[in-house]
Amino acid sequence: MPISKELLDILACPKCKGDLVYKEAENSLVCSACKLMYPVKDNIPVMLIDEAMKIQ
Repeated sequence: MPISKELLDILACPKCKGDLVYKEAENSLVCSACKLMYPVKDNIPVMLIDEAMKIQ
Protein backbone atom coordinates (compact mmCIF):
# COMPACT_ATOMS: atom_id res chain seq x y z
CA MET A 1 0.00 0.00 0.00
CA PRO A 2 1.64 3.27 -1.05
CA ILE A 3 2.05 6.28 1.21
CA SER A 4 -0.88 8.67 0.88
CA LYS A 5 -0.33 11.95 -0.95
CA GLU A 6 -1.45 13.89 2.13
CA LEU A 7 1.14 12.20 4.35
CA LEU A 8 3.89 12.60 1.76
CA ASP A 9 3.09 16.33 1.51
CA ILE A 10 3.76 16.90 5.23
CA LEU A 11 6.76 14.59 5.70
CA ALA A 12 10.25 16.05 5.41
CA CYS A 13 13.74 14.67 5.75
CA PRO A 14 14.66 14.83 9.45
CA LYS A 15 18.27 15.70 8.57
CA CYS A 16 17.89 18.56 6.04
CA LYS A 17 14.12 19.21 6.16
CA GLY A 18 14.01 18.63 2.40
CA ASP A 19 11.40 16.87 0.28
CA LEU A 20 11.06 13.10 0.21
CA VAL A 21 10.12 10.88 -2.72
CA TYR A 22 8.31 7.58 -2.18
CA LYS A 23 9.97 4.64 -3.95
CA GLU A 24 7.37 1.89 -4.14
CA ALA A 25 9.79 -0.81 -5.34
CA GLU A 26 12.01 -0.32 -2.27
CA ASN A 27 9.08 0.59 0.01
CA SER A 28 11.02 3.59 1.25
CA LEU A 29 11.23 7.37 1.26
CA VAL A 30 14.27 8.94 -0.38
CA CYS A 31 15.89 12.31 0.24
CA SER A 32 17.96 13.15 -2.82
CA ALA A 33 19.73 16.05 -1.07
CA CYS A 34 21.09 13.92 1.79
CA LYS A 35 21.27 10.70 -0.25
CA LEU A 36 19.38 8.86 2.50
CA MET A 37 16.63 6.25 2.20
CA TYR A 38 14.16 5.90 5.07
CA PRO A 39 12.37 2.52 5.28
CA VAL A 40 8.61 2.12 5.51
CA LYS A 41 7.65 -0.73 7.86
CA ASP A 42 4.04 -1.87 8.18
CA ASN A 43 2.96 1.27 6.25
CA ILE A 44 4.70 3.50 8.82
CA PRO A 45 7.69 5.61 7.72
CA VAL A 46 10.68 5.17 10.01
CA MET A 47 11.99 8.74 10.07
CA LEU A 48 15.08 8.16 12.21
CA ILE A 49 18.43 9.26 10.80
CA ASP A 50 20.13 6.29 12.47
CA GLU A 51 17.74 3.89 10.66
CA ALA A 52 18.27 5.49 7.23
CA MET A 53 20.42 3.82 4.58
CA LYS A 54 22.92 5.76 2.48
CA ILE A 55 22.34 5.61 -1.27
CA GLN A 56 24.57 6.46 -4.23
